[in-house]
Amino acid sequence: MTGVFDQIKLLFEQQLYTNVVSLANLVLSVSDHNPDILTVPAKFQTYVYYGDSLFYLGQYRKAEAMYQKALQFKKPLLKSKGTAKPQDNQKELMPDIDIKYQIHVCHVNLKQNHQAIEELRSIPGKLRNAKINMALAKLYQQGGMERSAITSYKEVLRVWSHVEECPLALEAAEGLLSLGVKGIEVNALVLEGASSFGNMDWLNSWIKAHFHLHNREYGQAISTFRQLDERSSLRDNLNLLVAMGESYYYSGDHKNALIVLQRARALDPHMQRGLDILAALLAKERKHKELEKLISPSITVSEYGPETWITMAYFLYATKKNSKAAYFAQKACFLSPRNVEALILKGAILLDLKKFQDAVVHFREAMQVSPHRYEPHRGLVDCYIAMHRLREALNIASNACKQLGQNPRALTLYASVLMKDPLTVCKAKSILEKALAQDEMYLPAVYLLAEMYEQEMALESAVTLLEKQVELQPTCKLHQMLGDLLARVHEEDKALDHYCTALNLDPNNRRALEGMHRIDHSSSKLDTSYFLTVGEEEGGDTTYERIADSENEGEADESETEAVWSDMDLELNSQ
Repeated sequence: MTGVFDQIKLLFEQQLYTNVVSLANLVLSVSDHNPDILTVPAKFQTYVYYGDSLFYLGQYRKAEAMYQKALQFKKPLLKSKGTAKPQDNQKELMPDIDIKYQIHVCHVNLKQNHQAIEELRSIPGKLRNAKINMALAKLYQQGGMERSAITSYKEVLRVWSHVEECPLALEAAEGLLSLGVKGIEVNALVLEGASSFGNMDWLNSWIKAHFHLHNREYGQAISTFRQLDERSSLRDNLNLLVAMGESYYYSGDHKNALIVLQRARALDPHMQRGLDILAALLAKERKHKELEKLISPSITVSEYGPETWITMAYFLYATKKNSKAAYFAQKACFLSPRNVEALILKGAILLDLKKFQDAVVHFREAMQVSPHRYEPHRGLVDCYIAMHRLREALNIASNACKQLGQNPRALTLYASVLMKDPLTVCKAKSILEKALAQDEMYLPAVYLLAEMYEQEMALESAVTLLEKQVELQPTCKLHQMLGDLLARVHEEDKALDHYCTALNLDPNNRRALEGMHRIDHSSSKLDTSYFLTVGEEEGGDTTYERIADSENEGEADESETEAVWSDMDLELNSQ
């Protein structure tokens, strides 16, 4: 071992990577003209230290080139190994598989997933350890090569005599479940190797819960996760809470999803998984201050993952800065091209910007990645309605009922499209009644059915429906709609009561303010009544906006509210 090499090694061990780069660059150039300065094994290791230093400095392209030089330099060294007595350094040479793994990481950081896969594939199957198989499995899954991904995940979990045992590689187990492998099979792979690790009763329930989650049996998944949280030693476990929050969100129970994910966020302010869904929920609830707090100022831009960019995009989207929001959503798509939350968000932003064709592309891509998510179906329906292509919208909505099952959300989406055509209005009514038969408290269906009753002039039926819902779940929109209906049947006193209740729940409710204003105006004139069709003012809105609006109670920003109050003051002063 030479004195110069000792210095390179010392600098590397002290993590002085910029110094390693400066010195190794000079020493390697000198050794090309004066081979005596470095022994052959020392020169090889210098290439590796040089590559590792560049890697840690984030210079992945240069690091990959240096690793390749190390591999090329090592080939003749290995050929001579059999004829010469190995030196001490030669015994410590970095294995090829470790160098190739580092090359693969460089390609991943450079968004060159195909080259990363090819690099790992060049390692013979018998030499692939758990680390290599896990990396391959994740790349295969990201690339949509599901069969190869399943094989590699199983290689991580299986117990073989010639490789290390990793039966508790739970990310690999969850990867298999997400690819449709039966829970019984995954359970057998994990528990076969974990049987000697003592009491792990929770593990079976963990696998069962994730199987239900990935099999889209959300009710059973939620039940199992809750049992783990309440009755086992996993209470307040971050990963468990995030998975339970995702289950609630995917099932459409946004209220409980928000509660659980906020609980997870309180446990770990720096959490990443689930942050994008939490941002989506806060944006829908118009909780802008809480949404802004999700973006930690202590995190540098270089640390931002897709979830952070999505969170920032939701905040900008919620505050009507759509162009900037689209840019941040695109950053998330660049970091993770198959990220469903990023694709859905960008599609929604493009829809608001009236770039319908671009929005269709993003919603379709999200549907291809995750066909059983509700949001891409709804987004496509909104795009086609906005483009006045009702047939395509109807096809998408019908397909949603097949893909998602005939649950209240899918049925309501289908009915909302049928309502656009006078020939299919009756069918829409029966579908909404079917949705409410499954869940009588599903508000989007309630709102649409009340609107249909009113269009048919069945005002008593509409009032009865809304009065029942007000007793079950008093919300701002229910009181506002009920006030509109009662005003139509000349029960102004009751209408005013409901408008007041709506404004107590949401002082920014523009329609309740307008209703009170018009009742006051009509009573002062004593000659006209106020006729307001529910949803008449938003006739140009897309289904996406109407259904999303029905899931939230705040419906107007402060500037709109001030304008309405100003109109009221002017009218009163004129009188």
